[in-house]
Amino acid sequence: MMALVIAHRGASGYAPENTMPAFEKALDMGTEGIELDVHMTADGEIVVIHDHTIDRTSNGKGLVKTFTLDQIKEFDFGSWFNPGFRGIKIPTLGEVLELLKDWEGLLNIEIKSGPIFYEGIEDKLIDMIKEYNFEDRVIFSSFNHYSLRDLKAIAPSVEIGLLYMAGLVEPYQYAKSLGAEALHPLYYNIVPELVEGCKRNGIKLNPFTVNDIKEIEMIMAAGVDGIITDYPDRALSVKGN
Repeated sequence: MMALVIAHRGASGYAPENTMPAFEKALDMGTEGIELDVHMTADGEIVVIHDHTIDRTSNGKGLVKTFTLDQIKEFDFGSWFNPGFRGIKIPTLGEVLELLKDWEGLLNIEIKSGPIFYEGIEDKLIDMIKEYNFEDRVIFSSFNHYSLRDLKAIAPSVEIGLLYMAGLVEPYQYAKSLGAEALHPLYYNIVPELVEGCKRNGIKLNPFTVNDIKEIEMIMAAGVDGIITDYPDRALSVKGN
């Protein structure tokens, strides 16, 4: 089976990352998965944004955790990408789950935990995916594997994917030790030994972020389970050929 195409922060090559237009664009392109990042506001609301500050992707400055939801919704999260997206607001996770409720793809929620930590975010996330009936179509990922371990303790049936950058030896053994269903490595790390070891041990392999057509072709040919990309249309076209 060909790799599942997962839109990284939505179709972020075409619309401002982690915004409703990026997720809508990914859906329009027929993406099979969507990846997004979550942080928590001062009043405990889960919002979809990559960085722990709003500096890079809005017209404001400051840590996400210092704003209430009402305050963070005042900022423009579209103009930095293109003036045509002026006035786009930061979405809550609830708003995205509402958008995706009738979609049957895989939702990859990345918990952004460290250097800022959000107490209780794992419990809140589990409550939300249960509320929206996403338990069977979600995978949580993070570079903070402690957070994923805690999440697994709260909800053992929920899938987790371990994000990492280094060329680790036998990471599938480590994944098994944490009860993880998947590894999410930087795509440079995709070598035959890793692919074979994951298949042998029943661990899925979903590398990030693969954007070049030639590299998408190579990584798909290597036999991975999913491809995380800013350009879901490119990966879907490779699958279709």
